[in-house]
Amino acid sequence: MATIGRNNLSAKLVLLGDMGAGKSSLVLRFVKGQFLEFQESTIGAAFFSQTLAVSDATVKFEIWDTAGQERYHSLAPMYYRGAAAAIIVYDITSTDSFERAKKWVLELQKQGNPNMVTALAGNKCDLEDKRKVTTEEARTYAEENGLFFMETSAKTAINVNDLFYEIGNSLRLLVTAVENSMY
Repeated sequence: MATIGRNNLSAKLVLLGDMGAGKSSLVLRFVKGQFLEFQESTIGAAFFSQTLAVSDATVKFEIWDTAGQERYHSLAPMYYRGAAAAIIVYDITSTDSFERAKKWVLELQKQGNPNMVTALAGNKCDLEDKRKVTTEEARTYAEENGLFFMETSAKTAINVNDLFYEIGNSLRLLVTAVENSMY
């Protein structure tokens, strides 16, 4: 969940998606400003933390980067349970990756936090010549499912910080709206 105090927001964020979609690369680019051409596969999950200034607030993301291999799928609920936000990542050069991203969306809709801020990220947009999933197809799917959508490239840093900023801003607005409705 997300907690707020004096314009400081702390939020659990989980990344879900297929192996090789670039989840770890997105997090590494956001947290450390780095990209590794050959990223080791995540075993189980990896934890990162990053603070971001969003409008008049500070958002501290507690980021869980989950493994994409099918054998770790049963562990995912441990990480998305109680999450304030999720980024479902797919590789724009793989229709299979996009189809598996849709399955993650369905799982979160059934079992996740109903107020979760959820983003769909089409990663590897630097590989336009190898694209298999059109921007329009993904955007339409995201809109139909109430998801925030953005294409990213962990390699070139395109939209990576923007993706996390928009999630942070959505969380800030959501928490503020909830607090205001309590008074």
